[in-house]
Amino acid sequence: MPFVVPRAPDLPPATWTAYGLTTLTVVPLVLRRRAPVLVLLTVLTAGALYNVAVDGPGQPLPYTGLVAFYTVAELSSPPKRLGVTVLTAVAVLVSVGLGRQDLRELFFSLFVFAAAYAFGRLTVTRQAYLRAVEDRARQLELTHRIEAEQAVARERSRIAREMHDILSHAVSLMIVQAEAGPVAVRTAPERAEAAFDAISETGRDAMVQLRRMLGLLREPEAAPDTPRAPQPGLAALPGLVERVRDSGLAVSYRATGVPRPPGPAVEATVYRIVQEALTNVVRHAGADTVHVLLDHGTETLALTVTDDGRGPGAHRGPGPGLGLVGIRERAAAHGGTATTGPGPDRLGFRVRVAIPRTAPETGGGNERVAGEAR
Repeated sequence: MPFVVPRAPDLPPATWTAYGLTTLTVVPLVLRRRAPVLVLLTVLTAGALYNVAVDGPGQPLPYTGLVAFYTVAELSSPPKRLGVTVLTAVAVLVSVGLGRQDLRELFFSLFVFAAAYAFGRLTVTRQAYLRAVEDRARQLELTHRIEAEQAVARERSRIAREMHDILSHAVSLMIVQAEAGPVAVRTAPERAEAAFDAISETGRDAMVQLRRMLGLLREPEAAPDTPRAPQPGLAALPGLVERVRDSGLAVSYRATGVPRPPGPAVEATVYRIVQEALTNVVRHAGADTVHVLLDHGTETLALTVTDDGRGPGAHRGPGPGLGLVGIRERAAAHGGTATTGPGPDRLGFRVRVAIPRTAPETGGGNERVAGEAR
């Protein structure tokens, strides 16, 4: 300011030496984050030289010393902070002692340096809090992404099972009926007509189920009030058995125990398991008879499907055995178990499924669409 506004005659003149030392108290702040302790020592030393060697215009507060001390409190380790604090307190005492020796000035100087130190430590705390919040946000985002990917995988697996059950069952029955049709035309025309009727009925039923499923996949929320057919349940098992029986396979169905509705989700699962088991028999077993037994136990809903076909090897089929895997997954989704293996006296093949009545449902099966229609 003395170069812009002339100083009063009674004030000491502003010299280049005074401004040189003042510059030494400012310029080192550029490096304060790289070497905070060294910068503070440089600033305090330049200020002391200014007060001792130069009788020029000064500042009422050591601004640069406060900034450097704040940086030490923010960036330095505890031992360095302790040493610098002691050194700064001594420097303040010496400066006040060599100056006006005013107790009020001493307390004020100690207060402003303590405030600078406190602000430095508060900055560290705030930065640590912000880092913690950012880390938590990243973890939550990662968790949500993983959960979304897992939900997509579960839904993809569920859709694959549903498509497999619908198409495999329908196509298997249609193939059996189509292969038997030409023979029946020559020997029993009335049976041929029934076979062709069964083929068309099975195809129409499969198309209806596929349209419902694809409609939900395309527009899951387009029409929430649209009526939807329920998932097939235990009441639909006799109709399923009858359709398979029309293919020429002798299928019997028997239910024991006191029927207690296990819930739409479990009913749909039992229906799909029976459907898949019968499909495997039609496609692979070469069986003549199949027995389906549903036992309504007090604690467990048990299902057994037994055939007199070629045994376990035939049920593997040419592919990776997705049908049996799907049966196990459906049972596990309701806390149940599924075992497969040879039938009685090691003849034929048997599928056993047990589902606890009080088991909580997990997110891996049909339960999400249990009461929904598809």
